[in-house]
Amino acid sequence: MSKINIGINLEFIRHHDKPFEWGVEKAAELGYTHVEPMVHLGRELLSEAGYFHSVSMLDDPLRIKRACQQAGVKLSGLSAHTPLTKPEIGTEYLKQAIRFAAECGAPVVNTDEGPKQGWSTEAEDFVLMRYTLMEASKVAEPRGILIGIECHQQYSKHPDGLDRIQKLVKSPSIGINFDTGNAFLCGHDPYQWLKRVVKRLVHLHAKDISVQQSGTERGKVTGTPVGCACGDGVIDWKKVIQIIRKDCPRDIVLSVECGTVEQAERSIKHLRPLLK
Repeated sequence: MSKINIGINLEFIRHHDKPFEWGVEKAAELGYTHVEPMVHLGRELLSEAGYFHSVSMLDDPLRIKRACQQAGVKLSGLSAHTPLTKPEIGTEYLKQAIRFAAECGAPVVNTDEGPKQGWSTEAEDFVLMRYTLMEASKVAEPRGILIGIECHQQYSKHPDGLDRIQKLVKSPSIGINFDTGNAFLCGHDPYQWLKRVVKRLVHLHAKDISVQQSGTERGKVTGTPVGCACGDGVIDWKKVIQIIRKDCPRDIVLSVECGTVEQAERSIKHLRPLLK
């Protein structure tokens, strides 16, 4: 039986105009045991000024490690979403994220296929994605870092498409980062889809979807940046936990994806009793 921990994606402080370290401390204060930071290439004004949570991969990776140690939390992974279909961007971005993860202590790097080029065919896109993932896997394998492919865009919005991407490269480093909210919004049964990928699961985005958002967007979008508080929406978290505990071969972090500190507080209050 796999052990399940409750973590949170740092997106929960996106609209609070606070820096990364503040978000880590707030997550610990709320009772989360793990955090999932977002990283980016280059320099970005809001992050540099302390108004945004994303961390530049030009910074020292030990910045992340120190912040987590001081707050008493662990890393579940890095949010390193980059377009796999654009190797001129995705290849070096993902390779750098993997090296960064290895040094700061994050076991997983999460990504997806990203928006496609307007001129490329589906067949061409899968060749491009295979190139990016092959290059990334060669960096991930010797470092023991896992790559979590997320259901989030035009190809991964369907179980067959997600499987096809994840299996493009035969590597023990490439698995699934399942997003419950995206799976639901794509129009699928998230529990059946989770059962299909649970043995390849390396990370899980615990995203709930409000009844209102479900009614207006389900079947019309491939995903959403963040959801509502876990327990306020349509996802049956008891069922999600049961599926993971029954069939997942490794320990998993439920990384909550919500939009505010208040939602983060309600989420952990809902999820924590379900793990007992």
